[in-house]
Amino acid sequence: MRLLSFMLIIGFTISACAQKTEKTITNQKQQIMEYDKITNETVKKAIEALENGDKSWYSYFTDDPVMTDDGNKVDFKSFFAKALGEEKFLSIDKVENDGKDVYGNFKAGKWGTFRVFFKFHQNTEGKFDRLDIGQAN
Repeated sequence: MRLLSFMLIIGFTISACAQKTEKTITNQKQQIMEYDKITNETVKKAIEALENGDKSWYSYFTDDPVMTDDGNKVDFKSFFAKALGEEKFLSIDKVENDGKDVYGNFKAGKWGTFRVFFKFHQNTEGKFDRLDIGQAN
């Protein structure tokens, strides 16, 4: 009887470890991003910086860029003080407007995951002076 109990405990332990390992591998596969879909190099580098929590994100923008979130004007710097490195694209579904409009599934921290757009407005010096983000249809 003891041997049977011991074997059942070992079996459940091995099964639980295998399930945990499988889940970890699955989550790692979901985090692989195809940045090459983004054809504007500056947009691509900015999004990579955003997702990596790299403060160089701010260097891609003018000193006081205009920003809207679902059509509502928000403060760019305070918005990204919270979002930098915490929010990220899970997939890039569509890129338009010479690579400056990016659509995809996005993990927005405590707000959940949904389809969004990021529309970067680039000035003549190559910096972004406006960013419009919001839920995409």
